[in-house]
Amino acid sequence: MLAALRSGWAAPAGPDVDAFERDLALLAGVDHAVAVSSGTAALHLALLALGVGRGQTVLVPTLTFAATANAVVYTGAEPYFVDCEPGTGNVDVDLVAEALHRLTRQGQPIGAVLPVDLFGRCADYTRLLPLCAEYGVPVLEDAAEAVGAAHRGRPAGGFGAAGVFSFNGNKIMTTTGGGALLTSDERIAARCRYLSTQARQPAVHYEHTDVGYNYRLSNVLAALGRAQVRRLDHLVGRRRELRERYVKAFASRPGVELLGADGSVDDAQANAWLNVVVVDPDLAGWRAAELGAHLARQGIESRPVWKPMHLQPVFADARRLVAGAAERLFADGLVLPGGSALDDADIARILAAVDEFLAAWG
Repeated sequence: MLAALRSGWAAPAGPDVDAFERDLALLAGVDHAVAVSSGTAALHLALLALGVGRGQTVLVPTLTFAATANAVVYTGAEPYFVDCEPGTGNVDVDLVAEALHRLTRQGQPIGAVLPVDLFGRCADYTRLLPLCAEYGVPVLEDAAEAVGAAHRGRPAGGFGAAGVFSFNGNKIMTTTGGGALLTSDERIAARCRYLSTQARQPAVHYEHTDVGYNYRLSNVLAALGRAQVRRLDHLVGRRRELRERYVKAFASRPGVELLGADGSVDDAQANAWLNVVVVDPDLAGWRAAELGAHLARQGIESRPVWKPMHLQPVFADARRLVAGAAERLFADGLVLPGGSALDDADIARILAAVDEFLAAWG
């Protein structure tokens, strides 16, 4: 970062932006990356490059952060919310198939399917990609939470027509704010790069024939991102170690499990961005919120799982295909501390507080 500052390249252009994009393309296994100001900006640009707009519908998981749905609304399209798998929190591919069938039968134009790699575990692209191809609908992968994860050995961010990363301050690797558009389609990359720089035409004066956006990442933040890429394996490794300790802490407790900790290949290739404990109160005898309150009294932060989009007031009238899985995870799930910067003493204190709570329940 000091070298970037001293170089004079502080604006949203420069050699570190170019080098960061090369790093990111390699990380995602794609040909092109466009570094931008946020993951939300990357989603917005990708949807525009895919031709998504007014009159179209985009399938969005209901269990996600609002940015996924907001980006759809920015384009004038309508989000259609689909429920999740109860065991992983990722979008239910069977319900995606049903939604695609329903909308196609109704003659509704479908602009894209926008799966989210929830909490750092990739969606089931082995099933999802051929399904969407059958309907001729592009896939835009929201891998904002999944940097460093993979599905069947293929890295997150490289599925579908395009994908996005986020480098927000709460992500595994961060540029304080920032994101990236990832694709092997040169046309999509060029369109997103053009729109992200205010759609400026290559003229000596300022010439614009399209409405653009101020979405590019600064050279200084790109330099920070390059340093983070070098540390990514270590950062992911620390989170996976903590996840295994949580799994062991709850292993003998009936009705309690770590979301997605099923021993599968996808579980092993997740980046463990967030660790979610899911509690069946009828079997466990206690609720997730009670564990959260106990941790708070110890000065340890936790929080609920994403509130499903179809329950958000802003999307109260949106169409949806839900079966209750996301609502249960919201009611019975708790996000536990999982930062890569937690040291051994921090982790010991967290696990001691968890053990104390469990001991009180027998």
